Amino acid sequence: MLITLKIGSRAGCKSVIFWLLILKMCFSFCQVELPKKIVVIDPGHGGKDTGAIGVHGVLEKEVVLKIAKEILNHNHLILDDRIEVYLTRYKDTLISLSDRAMLTRELKSDLFISLHCNAAITGASGMEIFVADKDNPHMESSVQLATSVLGESGRKLGIRERGVKVGNFQVQRETMDFCPTILIETGFVTHVDEGDYYQKPRNIKAVALAILLGIYNYLKSED
Repeated sequence: MLITLKIGSRAGCKSVIFWLLILKMCFSFCQVELPKKIVVIDPGHGGKDTGAIGVHGVLEKEVVLKIAKEILNHNHLILDDRIEVYLTRYKDTLISLSDRAMLTRELKSDLFISLHCNAAITGASGMEIFVADKDNPHMESSVQLATSVLGESGRKLGIRERGVKVGNFQVQRETMDFCPTILIETGFVTHVDEGDYYQKPRNIKAVALAILLGIYNYLKSED
């Protein structure tokens, strides 16, 4: 079955053939066997904290949890759990930022990836990824991870790449001393095309797969 995904033209994005992305990912993993790495995926917000509210009432907390669960599913179904993936929340609950960081430390995670959606009143669109504004040994690796994820999302899904940026987010400040960490703003739920895009399950699956492929490519380069 051929599944074509598309973000509206006003978002500057193009169609992508989903099964080709899957085939490339399966091929890549069959060729290289990596030592199992622990990756913590952090769906932002939750519970009473909805995060951004976008077009047609789409909620940031719901979008990022769906993406996180699809990353977990893709890792299990396609990659046979070759990466050990944990989520900081598995349902609509509010977890403190400190507890999210604590879980990462207790698991001795190799990577920490926080998922969010952007909002703006200007019609802005696209994905941007933040690394922590902190000078430590994981800074360079965090930039490399961010570049890999952003590149895969841009190339495979046609998502506008807004770049790798420096931020000052608590959850990153509290994890960066232990492992590379990035915060992904997956898109603008306030943008009419991107808000609509994230309401379709097949698009959620595609974004999750692109992120997972970016993670894998980074791990492969570091091995």
